[in-house]
Amino acid sequence: MRITNRMMTNNMLSNINTNKNQLSALEQQYSTGKKIQKPSEDPIVAVRALKLRTNLAELNQYYEKNIPDAKSWMEVTESALKTVNDILTQMNSYCVQGANDTLTKSDRNSIASNLQELKDQIYQEGNSNYAGRYVFTGYKTDTSLVFAENTSDLHYQMTEKLDYTDIQMTPRMFNETKMEQYDKDNPESSELADKPYQKDVYRVRLAYDNLVEDAEININLDPERNEKGELVYDEDGALVYNDSFDNIVTISAYDENAYLPEDGTIHFIPETGELIMAADVYTEWTNNEREFHISYEKREFQKNDLRPEHYFDCTSTVVNAEGELEPDSTITYTKKDQKIQYEVNFNQKLDINVQGSDALTHEIGRCIDDILAQIDSISQTEDRIEQTEKLLADEKITDEQKKALNEMLSMLETERTIKEETLRASFAAGITETQEQQDLVGEAIADIGSRYVRLELTESRLSIQQVDFTELLSQNEDADLVDTIINFMSQETIYNAALNAAGQIVQNSLLDFL
Repeated sequence: MRITNRMMTNNMLSNINTNKNQLSALEQQYSTGKKIQKPSEDPIVAVRALKLRTNLAELNQYYEKNIPDAKSWMEVTESALKTVNDILTQMNSYCVQGANDTLTKSDRNSIASNLQELKDQIYQEGNSNYAGRYVFTGYKTDTSLVFAENTSDLHYQMTEKLDYTDIQMTPRMFNETKMEQYDKDNPESSELADKPYQKDVYRVRLAYDNLVEDAEININLDPERNEKGELVYDEDGALVYNDSFDNIVTISAYDENAYLPEDGTIHFIPETGELIMAADVYTEWTNNEREFHISYEKREFQKNDLRPEHYFDCTSTVVNAEGELEPDSTITYTKKDQKIQYEVNFNQKLDINVQGSDALTHEIGRCIDDILAQIDSISQTEDRIEQTEKLLADEKITDEQKKALNEMLSMLETERTIKEETLRASFAAGITETQEQQDLVGEAIADIGSRYVRLELTESRLSIQQVDFTELLSQNEDADLVDTIINFMSQETIYNAALNAAGQIVQNSLLDFL
């Protein structure tokens, strides 16, 4: 085969170009620190790099964003719950003091003031938020757990689900003595009440007081359940009940018979939010372990009242300036578990929230309201005793007036004694209620604490995985600089040698031999 100068020149240029390409590739590895610059150079490395980068990006999202955000949310929640637990401990101490000690008027007023402040603070903790999102309100993170101020422009119709264990037997004093019963001009005809006495009454204390007086109240009994124990709904989405109770009498708290229902009846007292049962109704419901749902309405809410939509099936309607309801503004709420979940690892989600209804209930507030009402009632009786003693101290009163005033004073002192016993019973109920609330809060703290530990374990594992994936990505993509420098220098030597050889060859031609 004849080798021409052109053939030699072409081969020489091809070899130089090949060496130059290899030198250029090594130079790019050296300057960028990467094995390849485009997928076509090594498809296997490119595909593996895409997968590793995707995995590492997800790891970084979990480790650097999702988990820190979840931890912060849970820390805010746990801190609020621990504060509530501390407040309940203080409440319990005051209730123990009230149940066991003989309290002066100053002592009672001091305890009342402290309990009121502690009650308000408990519900304020329910408005704890993280980054502008309320942590105790489930999916409704833009709605506070309690009302921030007095509200009268919303009308709620709600259904409270109770059973026979929610019926309380509580002492009540009757035949309260009033100053108006004393007639100084005709003391012998003064209409003094019968001697005060105490009697247990059966009541259901609703979640709210100051309810709408002229609104209809419904009591439905024993909701139907299927074989799985689930509630049964009709085609319109309403619960199906087996029975209802219709013999309900709406009565004012100021009526002397408010707490003395006739057989077979229940008294509804809107001012106090109480249902007072006749003894036969209580016995029947208790013996048959009745479950009952009570539907009622409320419009006036005070600051720090819990919002009904977080606790009950209810509807909310706006009240206009004329005091009328605007039907188009009605919103329906259904009470369901609302668990906020964060994805904290590949195919792993974690609940980060605690719902207010699982930790902060109406009962503690209503219990404190009972105690405060009893303290106020005793103060009123003591004020009447002071007024009576002032009248007795008047040297101008007649013997008939003195006799009538002494009889009134005796009744008032008996009344005070009964009310003090009732107050001690209320404090004893407060001890039980605060302990039950602490158990509830303690369970919530333990639950979120265990989830926080799981989150920390996941964070630790992701930290290790992040290091591993970063190392794998480096091994897959990054060039070994030592090897690259050595190969570059070798290739540079080869390239220079090729140039030198080419220089020797192209110097000779056919003309040199003619």
